[in-house]
Amino acid sequence: MIYQDLTIIFAVVFFYSIASKALERKPVNGALLFCLVGLAFGSYGLGWVQLDISTESIRLLAELALAVVLFTDAAQTNLKTLAQNIALPRSLLLYGLPMTIILGAFAGLLLFPSLPILEIVLLAALLAPTDAALGKAVVTDKHVPPTIRETLTVESGLNDGICVPIVFTVLAVALKSSEFESVSQLAATLFVKQIGMGIVIGISLAMITAKSIEYAHHKGWITRSWEQLIVVAIAICCFSVAQLSGGSGFIAAFVGGLTFGSMPMSENSTTYQKKLVFTAEGIGDTLALGTWIIFGASVVGKIFTEFSWQIFLYSLLSLTVVRMLPVFISLSGHKLSTYDKLFMGWFGPRGLASIVFTVIILDANLPNSPTLASIAVCTIALSVFLHGLSTHPLINRLGRAAQK
Repeated sequence: MIYQDLTIIFAVVFFYSIASKALERKPVNGALLFCLVGLAFGSYGLGWVQLDISTESIRLLAELALAVVLFTDAAQTNLKTLAQNIALPRSLLLYGLPMTIILGAFAGLLLFPSLPILEIVLLAALLAPTDAALGKAVVTDKHVPPTIRETLTVESGLNDGICVPIVFTVLAVALKSSEFESVSQLAATLFVKQIGMGIVIGISLAMITAKSIEYAHHKGWITRSWEQLIVVAIAICCFSVAQLSGGSGFIAAFVGGLTFGSMPMSENSTTYQKKLVFTAEGIGDTLALGTWIIFGASVVGKIFTEFSWQIFLYSLLSLTVVRMLPVFISLSGHKLSTYDKLFMGWFGPRGLASIVFTVIILDANLPNSPTLASIAVCTIALSVFLHGLSTHPLINRLGRAAQK
């Protein structure tokens, strides 16, 4: 069966690759298409793809994909534009993110009164981060104003790392591995360690590797067959070293990408650096799409076993009111049109980070882990479908509005 699985998966990859330019202009994006293919051919569809993959393997694949995507997106960030509009992502992270978690917890208490409050907060926290990979079409489309693109890139790059200590703190308390009196101390310790170590490791590794690449390129040591793996290796090293040190690998990957992309180099080396990042971007996209086809084949179908109107309503609220209202409020003091604020609020897709957190919750074996996982999976699946279908129409409308 493994060869049948490989045949179907890579046949889909091949046909998507040769038609990618045409497909990117259609309402159906890569994540949605691959998720649909996985669902159609998986064990809950035709049964042609039987992926016997552990939750740990899915988590690892999602983590690696997210690390590479975060690094390459950050490396292409225009720091000049970001510096001029740093107040926007700061507002989203300092005000919008906490409000999203609070509002998500409130919605959970209303719809799932039988669940413990700590597990509701855990659900809200794991669904708060936005997905850089799933939102890639928005942050790379030139029809979207640079201000919005850079803001959403920074937000999605940092909010998953910020949510890591929140998720682990609430999980520790829910498992009763910490006394209530020490919760604030535990949260502060985790927050400082996760964020601090992630930033230090990301900057350090990016600076060292960028200078190493410049020197090796100047000496002519790098062969064409190996250059495509250089940035991928840096991104995964940033992620894994930070995780190994107790920091946030996601923060390290994003900050490392920002540092790598902004390192001063000679003109020739800068052009070469951009080429390396562009090549690595394709590998990150491939890992992300691989995650989505596995997600569709082996995970999405499971939500139907515990599906209820409460789960669907919570998922819908999580993608709309719970996300959009905090974004709108947090951006109220900035000079943006109402449509710009609604656009930024809507494009907060849930994806790889939430998959990673969901697997962690399943492994923790909380009393209601299966229910929490079902809600999270339903939200992620709904996000893939709704954001996938709405991306190009809303971008085109934003572009027309910007031209007026």
